[in-house]
Amino acid sequence: MGELYNMTPKQIVAELDKYIIGQDEAKKSVAIALRNRYRRSLLPDEMREEITPKNILMMGPTGCGKTEIARRLAKLMDAPFVKVEATKFTEVGYVGRDVDSMVRDLVEASIRITKQKRLQEKYSIAEEIAEEKIIEAIIPGKKKSTSSGGSTLKTPFDFILSGGYQQAQKPQLEQEDKNADKSDIELAREQVRQQLRAGMLEEQYIEIQVNEAPKTNNLDLGNEGMGIAIGNIFGDMMPPKKKNKKTKVKDARKILREQEAQNLIDMDQVTEEALENAEQNGIIFIDEIDKIASGSSYKSGADVSREGVQRDILPIVEGSVVNTKYGPVKTDHVLFIGAGAFHISKPTDLIPELQGRFPIRVELENLTKDSFVKILTIPENALLKQHKMLLETEGIKITFTDDSVEEIATMAFLMNEQTENIGARRLHTIMEKLLEDISFNIPEMEEQEIIINEAYVKEKFVEKIHEDDIDKFIL
Repeated sequence: MGELYNMTPKQIVAELDKYIIGQDEAKKSVAIALRNRYRRSLLPDEMREEITPKNILMMGPTGCGKTEIARRLAKLMDAPFVKVEATKFTEVGYVGRDVDSMVRDLVEASIRITKQKRLQEKYSIAEEIAEEKIIEAIIPGKKKSTSSGGSTLKTPFDFILSGGYQQAQKPQLEQEDKNADKSDIELAREQVRQQLRAGMLEEQYIEIQVNEAPKTNNLDLGNEGMGIAIGNIFGDMMPPKKKNKKTKVKDARKILREQEAQNLIDMDQVTEEALENAEQNGIIFIDEIDKIASGSSYKSGADVSREGVQRDILPIVEGSVVNTKYGPVKTDHVLFIGAGAFHISKPTDLIPELQGRFPIRVELENLTKDSFVKILTIPENALLKQHKMLLETEGIKITFTDDSVEEIATMAFLMNEQTENIGARRLHTIMEKLLEDISFNIPEMEEQEIIINEAYVKEKFVEKIHEDDIDKFIL
Protein backbone atom coordinates (compact mmCIF):
# COMPACT_ATOMS: atom_id res chain seq x y z
CA MET A 1 0.00 0.00 0.00
CA GLY A 2 3.04 2.30 -0.06
CA GLU A 3 4.05 5.09 2.31
CA LEU A 4 0.62 6.00 3.68
CA TYR A 5 0.06 2.44 4.80
CA ASN A 6 3.10 2.66 7.12
CA MET A 7 1.76 5.65 9.05
CA THR A 8 1.83 5.41 12.84
CA PRO A 9 -1.47 5.79 14.74
CA LYS A 10 -0.48 9.34 15.78
CA GLN A 11 0.20 10.30 12.15
CA ILE A 12 -3.19 8.87 11.10
CA VAL A 13 -4.95 10.90 13.82
CA ALA A 14 -3.02 14.03 12.77
CA GLU A 15 -4.24 13.56 9.18
CA LEU A 16 -7.85 13.06 10.34
CA ASP A 17 -7.57 16.22 12.49
CA LYS A 18 -7.19 18.26 9.29
CA TYR A 19 -10.78 17.45 8.32
CA ILE A 20 -12.62 16.35 11.47
CA ILE A 21 -12.90 18.33 14.70
CA GLY A 22 -12.84 16.53 18.06
CA GLN A 23 -13.93 12.87 18.45
CA ASP A 24 -10.45 11.86 19.65
CA GLU A 25 -11.57 8.47 21.02
CA ALA A 26 -13.08 7.42 17.67
CA LYS A 27 -10.00 8.60 15.74
CA LYS A 28 -7.75 6.68 18.15
CA SER A 29 -9.73 3.45 17.68
CA VAL A 30 -9.74 3.57 13.87
CA ALA A 31 -6.03 4.51 13.80
CA ILE A 32 -5.15 1.47 15.92
CA ALA A 33 -7.38 -0.78 13.74
CA LEU A 34 -5.49 0.39 10.64
CA ARG A 35 -2.07 0.04 12.23
CA ASN A 36 -2.97 -3.52 13.25
CA ARG A 37 -3.62 -4.30 9.57
CA TYR A 38 -0.10 -3.15 8.74
CA ARG A 39 1.34 -5.22 11.60
CA ARG A 40 -0.62 -8.24 10.39
CA SER A 41 0.82 -7.88 6.87
CA LEU A 42 4.34 -8.39 8.32
CA LEU A 43 3.49 -11.73 9.96
CA PRO A 44 4.13 -15.20 8.46
CA ASP A 45 1.26 -16.59 6.37
CA GLU A 46 -0.01 -19.16 8.95
CA MET A 47 -0.36 -16.56 11.70
CA ARG A 48 -1.72 -13.89 9.31
CA GLU A 49 -4.73 -16.07 8.48
CA GLU A 50 -5.58 -16.48 12.16
CA ILE A 51 -5.72 -12.75 12.96
CA THR A 52 -9.04 -11.14 12.04
CA PRO A 53 -9.73 -7.39 12.18
CA LYS A 54 -11.45 -6.01 15.28
CA ASN A 55 -14.61 -4.39 13.93
CA ILE A 56 -15.71 -1.04 15.36
CA LEU A 57 -19.16 0.15 16.43
CA MET A 58 -19.55 3.95 16.54
CA MET A 59 -22.36 5.45 18.59
CA GLY A 60 -23.27 9.12 18.39
CA PRO A 61 -25.91 11.58 17.18
CA THR A 62 -26.25 12.44 13.51
CA GLY A 63 -23.83 15.02 12.10
CA CYS A 64 -21.04 14.40 14.63
CA GLY A 65 -18.57 12.90 12.14
CA LYS A 66 -19.07 9.09 12.08
CA THR A 67 -19.30 8.72 8.30
CA GLU A 68 -16.64 11.37 7.70
CA ILE A 69 -14.09 9.52 9.86
CA ALA A 70 -14.55 6.28 7.88
CA ARG A 71 -14.55 8.08 4.50
CA ARG A 72 -11.40 10.11 5.21
CA LEU A 73 -9.73 7.00 6.57
CA ALA A 74 -10.31 5.02 3.38
CA LYS A 75 -9.10 7.97 1.27
CA LEU A 76 -6.00 8.30 3.41
CA MET A 77 -5.08 4.64 3.07
CA ASP A 78 -6.14 4.38 -0.59
CA ALA A 79 -8.19 1.35 0.46
CA PRO A 80 -11.39 0.06 -1.19
CA PHE A 81 -14.27 1.62 0.75
CA VAL A 82 -18.02 1.16 0.60
CA LYS A 83 -20.80 2.80 2.63
CA VAL A 84 -24.14 1.02 2.92
CA GLU A 85 -27.32 1.91 4.79
CA ALA A 86 -28.54 -1.03 6.85
CA THR A 87 -32.14 0.23 6.46
CA LYS A 88 -31.94 -0.47 2.71
CA PHE A 89 -32.24 -4.19 3.45
CA THR A 90 -35.49 -3.79 5.44
CA GLU A 91 -37.49 -2.32 2.56
CA VAL A 92 -40.72 -4.05 1.55
CA GLY A 93 -40.03 -6.92 -0.83
CA TYR A 94 -36.32 -6.56 -0.15
CA VAL A 95 -36.05 -8.02 3.37
CA GLY A 96 -32.62 -9.55 3.82
CA ARG A 97 -32.29 -10.07 0.08
CA ASP A 98 -28.98 -9.45 -1.59
CA VAL A 99 -27.16 -8.33 1.56
CA ASP A 100 -23.93 -9.52 -0.07
CA SER A 101 -24.29 -6.73 -2.64
CA MET A 102 -22.14 -4.66 -0.23
CA VAL A 103 -19.23 -7.02 -0.93
CA ARG A 104 -19.78 -6.76 -4.70
CA ASP A 105 -19.72 -2.97 -4.39
CA LEU A 106 -16.46 -3.27 -2.45
CA VAL A 107 -14.92 -5.34 -5.26
CA GLU A 108 -16.05 -2.77 -7.85
CA ALA A 109 -14.40 -0.01 -5.76
CA SER A 110 -11.24 -2.10 -5.52
CA ILE A 111 -11.16 -2.71 -9.30
CA ARG A 112 -11.49 1.04 -9.85
CA ILE A 113 -8.59 1.88 -7.49
CA THR A 114 -6.28 -0.84 -8.84
CA LYS A 115 -7.03 -0.02 -12.47
CA GLN A 116 -6.35 3.68 -11.88
CA LYS A 117 -3.03 2.82 -10.23
CA ARG A 118 -1.98 0.64 -13.19
CA LEU A 119 -3.06 3.36 -15.65
CA GLN A 120 -0.92 5.93 -13.81
CA GLU A 121 2.11 3.65 -14.27
CA LYS A 122 1.49 3.35 -18.02
CA TYR A 123 0.77 7.05 -18.69
CA SER A 124 4.38 7.96 -19.53
CA ILE A 125 4.58 5.30 -22.30
CA ALA A 126 1.02 6.06 -23.44
CA GLU A 127 1.89 9.76 -23.77
CA GLU A 128 4.71 8.97 -26.19
CA ILE A 129 2.42 6.78 -28.33
CA ALA A 130 -0.29 9.48 -28.22
CA GLU A 131 2.25 12.10 -29.37
CA GLU A 132 3.23 9.94 -32.37
CA LYS A 133 -0.44 9.48 -33.29
CA ILE A 134 -1.07 13.24 -33.11
CA ILE A 135 1.96 13.90 -35.36
CA GLU A 136 0.68 11.23 -37.76
CA ALA A 137 -2.72 12.99 -37.81
CA ILE A 138 -1.12 16.40 -38.55
CA ILE A 139 1.39 15.12 -41.15
CA PRO A 140 0.24 11.75 -42.52
CA GLY A 141 2.87 9.46 -44.06
CA LYS A 142 2.63 9.15 -47.86
CA LYS A 143 0.18 6.37 -48.59
CA LYS A 144 1.44 3.49 -50.69
CA SER A 145 0.22 3.96 -54.21
CA THR A 146 1.44 0.51 -55.24
CA SER A 147 -0.09 -2.80 -54.45
CA SER A 148 3.02 -5.03 -54.80
CA GLY A 149 6.61 -4.59 -55.89
CA GLY A 150 6.09 -0.84 -56.51
CA SER A 151 4.16 -1.49 -59.75
CA THR A 152 0.68 -0.21 -60.57
CA LEU A 153 0.16 -2.87 -63.32
CA LYS A 154 -2.86 -5.02 -62.66
CA THR A 155 -3.07 -7.18 -65.85
CA PRO A 156 -0.63 -8.22 -68.65
CA PHE A 157 -2.50 -5.88 -71.06
CA ASP A 158 -1.55 -2.84 -68.96
CA PHE A 159 2.10 -3.46 -69.92
CA ILE A 160 1.32 -3.22 -73.67
CA LEU A 161 -1.23 -0.38 -73.38
CA SER A 162 1.00 1.86 -71.27
CA GLY A 163 4.05 1.54 -73.47
CA GLY A 164 5.94 -1.42 -72.05
CA TYR A 165 9.54 -0.31 -71.39
CA GLN A 166 8.82 3.17 -70.00
CA GLN A 167 6.33 1.65 -67.56
CA ALA A 168 8.87 -0.93 -66.44
CA GLN A 169 11.37 1.84 -65.57
CA LYS A 170 8.87 3.78 -63.41
CA PRO A 171 9.38 1.78 -60.17
CA GLN A 172 13.03 2.83 -60.00
CA LEU A 173 12.14 6.55 -60.42
CA GLU A 174 9.28 6.21 -57.93
CA GLN A 175 11.66 4.70 -55.34
CA GLU A 176 13.98 7.73 -55.59
CA ASP A 177 11.01 10.12 -55.22
CA LYS A 178 9.80 8.10 -52.27
CA ASN A 179 13.14 8.41 -50.44
CA ALA A 180 13.18 12.19 -51.01
CA ASP A 181 9.58 12.48 -49.78
CA LYS A 182 10.39 10.35 -46.75
CA SER A 183 13.20 12.65 -45.61
CA ASP A 184 10.94 15.72 -46.14
CA ILE A 185 8.17 14.10 -44.10
CA GLU A 186 10.60 13.20 -41.30
CA LEU A 187 11.88 16.78 -41.21
CA ALA A 188 8.34 18.22 -41.10
CA ARG A 189 7.37 15.76 -38.37
CA GLU A 190 10.36 16.76 -36.25
CA GLN A 191 9.28 20.41 -36.51
CA VAL A 192 5.72 19.50 -35.51
CA ARG A 193 7.09 17.49 -32.55
CA GLN A 194 9.00 20.56 -31.31
CA GLN A 195 5.92 22.76 -31.71
CA LEU A 196 3.75 20.22 -29.87
CA ARG A 197 6.15 20.08 -26.92
CA ALA A 198 6.27 23.88 -26.84
CA GLY A 199 2.45 23.93 -26.64
CA MET A 200 2.00 25.91 -29.86
CA LEU A 201 -0.56 23.60 -31.48
CA GLU A 202 -2.98 23.05 -28.55
CA GLU A 203 -5.96 24.77 -30.22
CA GLN A 204 -5.49 23.20 -33.69
CA TYR A 205 -8.18 20.74 -34.82
CA ILE A 206 -7.12 17.28 -35.96
CA GLU A 207 -8.90 14.05 -36.84
CA ILE A 208 -8.07 11.00 -34.75
CA GLN A 209 -9.29 7.42 -34.56
CA VAL A 210 -10.98 6.42 -31.33
CA ASN A 211 -12.52 3.18 -30.12
CA GLU A 212 -16.28 3.23 -30.51
CA ALA A 213 -18.15 2.34 -27.32
CA PRO A 214 -20.48 -0.59 -28.01
CA LYS A 215 -24.17 0.31 -27.79
CA THR A 216 -25.56 -2.37 -25.53
CA ASN A 217 -28.41 -3.11 -23.15
CA ASN A 218 -27.47 -4.49 -19.75
CA LEU A 219 -29.28 -7.61 -18.61
CA ASP A 220 -29.17 -7.82 -14.82
CA LEU A 221 -29.51 -11.34 -13.48
CA GLY A 222 -31.13 -10.21 -10.23
CA ASN A 223 -29.95 -11.98 -7.11
CA GLU A 224 -26.59 -13.00 -8.49
CA GLY A 225 -25.70 -9.38 -9.14
CA MET A 226 -24.16 -10.33 -12.46
CA GLY A 227 -24.73 -8.04 -15.40
CA ILE A 228 -24.46 -9.13 -19.02
CA ALA A 229 -24.21 -6.66 -21.87
CA ILE A 230 -26.44 -8.33 -24.47
CA GLY A 231 -24.73 -6.81 -27.50
CA ASN A 232 -21.29 -7.54 -26.09
CA ILE A 233 -21.46 -11.30 -25.45
CA PHE A 234 -19.15 -12.04 -28.36
CA GLY A 235 -17.31 -8.73 -28.02
CA ASP A 236 -13.89 -10.22 -27.25
CA MET A 237 -13.92 -12.26 -30.46
CA MET A 238 -14.04 -9.20 -32.71
CA PRO A 239 -11.65 -6.26 -32.84
CA PRO A 240 -13.06 -3.02 -31.37
CA LYS A 241 -14.77 -0.74 -33.86
CA LYS A 242 -12.97 2.53 -34.64
CA LYS A 243 -14.49 5.86 -35.55
CA ASN A 244 -12.99 9.18 -36.67
CA LYS A 245 -13.33 12.10 -34.31
CA LYS A 246 -12.44 15.73 -34.96
CA THR A 247 -11.03 17.39 -31.85
CA LYS A 248 -8.48 19.91 -30.57
CA VAL A 249 -4.90 18.71 -30.00
CA LYS A 250 -5.13 19.26 -26.22
CA ASP A 251 -8.27 17.07 -26.03
CA ALA A 252 -6.88 14.50 -28.47
CA ARG A 253 -3.84 14.06 -26.21
CA LYS A 254 -6.06 13.13 -23.22
CA ILE A 255 -8.27 10.78 -25.28
CA LEU A 256 -5.35 8.97 -26.91
CA ARG A 257 -3.34 8.78 -23.69
CA GLU A 258 -6.26 7.15 -21.88
CA GLN A 259 -6.93 4.80 -24.80
CA GLU A 260 -3.30 3.70 -25.14
CA ALA A 261 -2.88 3.24 -21.38
CA GLN A 262 -6.00 1.01 -21.39
CA ASN A 263 -4.41 -1.10 -24.14
CA LEU A 264 -1.17 -1.45 -22.17
CA ILE A 265 -2.66 -2.75 -18.90
CA ASP A 266 -3.35 -6.42 -18.27
CA MET A 267 -6.92 -6.64 -16.96
CA ASP A 268 -6.46 -10.20 -15.62
CA GLN A 269 -3.64 -8.97 -13.41
CA VAL A 270 -5.72 -5.94 -12.34
CA THR A 271 -8.64 -8.21 -11.35
CA GLU A 272 -6.36 -10.54 -9.37
CA GLU A 273 -4.76 -7.64 -7.48
CA ALA A 274 -8.12 -5.94 -6.88
CA LEU A 275 -9.67 -9.08 -5.33
CA GLU A 276 -6.64 -9.45 -3.04
CA ASN A 277 -6.86 -5.74 -2.11
CA ALA A 278 -10.60 -6.00 -1.32
CA GLU A 279 -10.06 -9.09 0.84
CA GLN A 280 -7.09 -7.77 2.81
CA ASN A 281 -7.64 -3.99 2.97
CA GLY A 282 -11.36 -3.44 2.27
CA ILE A 283 -13.46 -1.29 4.61
CA ILE A 284 -17.27 -1.64 4.72
CA PHE A 285 -19.11 1.08 6.62
CA ILE A 286 -22.59 -0.02 7.72
CA ASP A 287 -24.56 3.10 8.62
CA GLU A 288 -27.89 3.27 10.50
CA ILE A 289 -27.13 -0.07 12.14
CA ASP A 290 -29.28 1.02 15.11
CA LYS A 291 -32.37 1.02 12.85
CA ILE A 292 -32.19 -2.77 12.45
CA ALA A 293 -31.92 -3.33 16.20
CA SER A 294 -35.21 -4.48 17.71
CA GLY A 295 -36.22 -4.29 21.38
CA SER A 296 -35.64 -7.19 23.74
CA SER A 297 -39.32 -8.20 23.90
CA TYR A 298 -40.74 -9.99 20.87
CA LYS A 299 -42.78 -7.73 18.59
CA SER A 300 -44.63 -8.42 15.40
CA GLY A 301 -44.43 -6.40 12.21
CA ALA A 302 -41.33 -4.59 11.07
CA ASP A 303 -39.18 -5.85 13.95
CA VAL A 304 -39.28 -9.40 12.63
CA SER A 305 -37.76 -8.27 9.36
CA ARG A 306 -35.13 -6.24 11.22
CA GLU A 307 -33.94 -9.32 13.04
CA GLY A 308 -33.91 -11.16 9.73
CA VAL A 309 -31.62 -8.50 8.28
CA GLN A 310 -29.28 -8.84 11.25
CA ARG A 311 -29.13 -12.60 10.64
CA ASP A 312 -28.35 -12.01 6.97
CA ILE A 313 -25.61 -9.47 7.70
CA LEU A 314 -24.07 -11.77 10.33
CA PRO A 315 -22.36 -14.33 8.01
CA ILE A 316 -20.77 -11.53 5.97
CA VAL A 317 -19.36 -9.85 9.09
CA GLU A 318 -18.32 -13.24 10.50
CA GLY A 319 -16.51 -14.17 7.33
CA SER A 320 -17.89 -16.00 4.30
CA VAL A 321 -17.24 -16.39 0.58
CA VAL A 322 -19.30 -14.17 -1.74
CA ASN A 323 -19.45 -14.78 -5.48
CA THR A 324 -18.85 -11.71 -7.64
CA LYS A 325 -18.51 -11.37 -11.42
CA TYR A 326 -14.73 -11.11 -10.93
CA GLY A 327 -14.47 -14.25 -8.80
CA PRO A 328 -15.14 -15.41 -5.20
CA VAL A 329 -14.20 -13.03 -2.35
CA LYS A 330 -13.59 -13.97 1.29
CA THR A 331 -14.81 -11.42 3.84
CA ASP A 332 -12.80 -12.79 6.82
CA HIS A 333 -10.32 -9.89 6.82
CA VAL A 334 -12.54 -7.02 5.67
CA LEU A 335 -12.83 -4.29 8.33
CA PHE A 336 -16.47 -3.53 9.21
CA ILE A 337 -17.37 -0.23 10.87
CA GLY A 338 -20.93 -0.03 12.18
CA ALA A 339 -22.48 3.32 13.05
CA GLY A 340 -25.75 4.57 14.46
CA ALA A 341 -27.29 7.23 16.67
CA PHE A 342 -28.70 4.62 19.13
CA HIS A 343 -31.05 7.21 20.64
CA ILE A 344 -34.06 4.83 20.63
CA SER A 345 -32.41 1.39 20.65
CA LYS A 346 -29.19 0.32 22.40
CA PRO A 347 -26.28 -1.78 21.08
CA THR A 348 -27.52 -4.56 23.38
CA ASP A 349 -30.72 -4.73 21.27
CA LEU A 350 -28.71 -6.24 18.40
CA ILE A 351 -28.64 -10.03 18.31
CA PRO A 352 -25.81 -11.33 20.57
CA GLU A 353 -23.82 -12.87 17.68
CA LEU A 354 -23.72 -9.52 15.86
CA GLN A 355 -22.77 -7.66 19.04
CA GLY A 356 -19.85 -10.03 19.44
CA ARG A 357 -18.62 -9.19 15.95
CA PHE A 358 -18.19 -5.51 16.90
CA PRO A 359 -15.88 -5.79 19.91
CA ILE A 360 -14.66 -2.16 19.87
CA ARG A 361 -17.30 0.33 21.02
CA VAL A 362 -16.71 4.05 20.55
CA GLU A 363 -19.05 6.75 21.80
CA LEU A 364 -18.87 10.04 19.88
CA GLU A 365 -19.52 13.22 21.82
CA ASN A 366 -22.09 15.90 21.11
CA LEU A 367 -20.66 18.98 19.43
CA THR A 368 -20.12 22.00 21.69
CA LYS A 369 -20.01 25.69 20.81
CA ASP A 370 -16.19 25.52 20.64
CA SER A 371 -16.44 22.56 18.24
CA PHE A 372 -18.66 24.65 15.93
CA VAL A 373 -16.15 27.53 15.94
CA LYS A 374 -13.37 25.10 14.97
CA ILE A 375 -15.50 23.43 12.26
CA LEU A 376 -16.14 26.87 10.74
CA THR A 377 -12.48 27.89 10.66
CA ILE A 378 -9.88 25.12 11.14
CA PRO A 379 -10.37 22.22 8.62
CA GLU A 380 -8.74 22.41 5.20
CA ASN A 381 -12.20 22.50 3.62
CA ALA A 382 -13.69 24.74 6.37
CA LEU A 383 -17.24 25.96 5.80
CA LEU A 384 -16.36 29.68 5.88
CA LYS A 385 -13.59 29.09 3.33
CA GLN A 386 -16.03 27.28 1.02
CA HIS A 387 -18.55 30.15 1.06
CA LYS A 388 -15.83 32.79 0.62
CA MET A 389 -14.40 31.02 -2.43
CA LEU A 390 -17.85 30.51 -3.97
CA LEU A 391 -18.65 34.22 -3.81
CA GLU A 392 -15.15 35.25 -4.93
CA THR A 393 -15.87 33.60 -8.28
CA GLU A 394 -18.24 36.53 -8.94
CA GLY A 395 -15.86 39.21 -7.60
CA ILE A 396 -17.40 39.62 -4.12
CA LYS A 397 -14.99 39.45 -1.18
CA ILE A 398 -16.55 38.45 2.14
CA THR A 399 -14.87 38.85 5.52
CA PHE A 400 -16.18 37.25 8.71
CA THR A 401 -15.18 38.97 11.96
CA ASP A 402 -14.28 36.84 15.01
CA ASP A 403 -17.42 37.90 16.89
CA SER A 404 -19.63 36.87 13.92
CA VAL A 405 -18.06 33.39 13.91
CA GLU A 406 -18.75 33.12 17.67
CA GLU A 407 -22.35 34.21 17.13
CA ILE A 408 -22.91 31.65 14.32
CA ALA A 409 -21.47 28.88 16.53
CA THR A 410 -23.64 29.92 19.51
CA MET A 411 -26.73 29.93 17.33
CA ALA A 412 -25.99 26.47 15.91
CA PHE A 413 -25.39 25.07 19.41
CA LEU A 414 -28.60 26.56 20.84
CA MET A 415 -30.73 25.37 17.92
CA ASN A 416 -29.40 21.83 18.32
CA GLU A 417 -30.15 21.95 22.06
CA GLN A 418 -33.65 23.40 21.72
CA THR A 419 -34.87 21.40 18.72
CA GLU A 420 -33.62 18.38 16.82
CA ASN A 421 -29.88 17.71 17.25
CA ILE A 422 -28.54 17.43 13.69
CA GLY A 423 -24.89 18.08 14.60
CA ALA A 424 -22.58 19.98 12.25
CA ARG A 425 -25.23 19.96 9.50
CA ARG A 426 -26.95 22.78 11.43
CA LEU A 427 -24.13 25.07 10.28
CA HIS A 428 -25.14 24.52 6.65
CA THR A 429 -28.66 25.71 7.46
CA ILE A 430 -27.41 28.86 9.20
CA MET A 431 -24.75 29.75 6.62
CA GLU A 432 -27.19 29.40 3.71
CA LYS A 433 -29.75 31.60 5.44
CA LEU A 434 -27.10 34.16 6.42
CA LEU A 435 -25.75 34.59 2.88
CA GLU A 436 -29.08 34.11 1.10
CA ASP A 437 -29.64 37.81 0.21
CA ILE A 438 -26.01 38.37 -0.84
CA SER A 439 -26.05 35.31 -3.13
CA PHE A 440 -29.37 36.35 -4.63
CA ASN A 441 -28.39 39.98 -5.30
CA ILE A 442 -24.81 39.47 -6.53
CA PRO A 443 -25.33 40.46 -10.22
CA GLU A 444 -26.70 43.94 -9.26
CA MET A 445 -24.42 44.58 -6.28
CA GLU A 446 -22.03 47.52 -6.48
CA GLU A 447 -19.85 47.00 -3.39
CA GLN A 448 -17.01 44.51 -3.84
CA GLU A 449 -16.22 43.90 -0.14
CA ILE A 450 -18.70 42.87 2.52
CA ILE A 451 -17.85 42.54 6.21
CA ILE A 452 -20.07 40.23 8.24
CA ASN A 453 -20.03 41.03 11.96
CA GLU A 454 -22.03 39.97 15.02
CA ALA A 455 -24.66 42.70 14.46
CA TYR A 456 -25.24 41.49 10.86
CA VAL A 457 -25.77 37.90 12.06
CA LYS A 458 -28.18 38.96 14.84
CA GLU A 459 -30.10 41.23 12.48
CA LYS A 460 -30.54 38.35 10.00
CA PHE A 461 -31.98 36.03 12.62
CA VAL A 462 -33.78 38.44 14.96
CA GLU A 463 -37.17 37.62 13.49
CA LYS A 464 -36.40 34.00 12.76
CA ILE A 465 -35.46 32.69 16.17
CA HIS A 466 -38.53 32.35 18.31
CA GLU A 467 -40.49 29.31 19.35
CA ASP A 468 -43.17 29.42 16.60
CA ASP A 469 -40.81 29.74 13.66
CA ILE A 470 -38.02 27.44 14.80
CA ASP A 471 -39.15 24.62 12.46
CA LYS A 472 -37.56 26.39 9.50
CA PHE A 473 -34.16 25.30 10.80
CA ILE A 474 -34.93 21.62 11.11
CA LEU A 475 -33.65 19.71 8.12
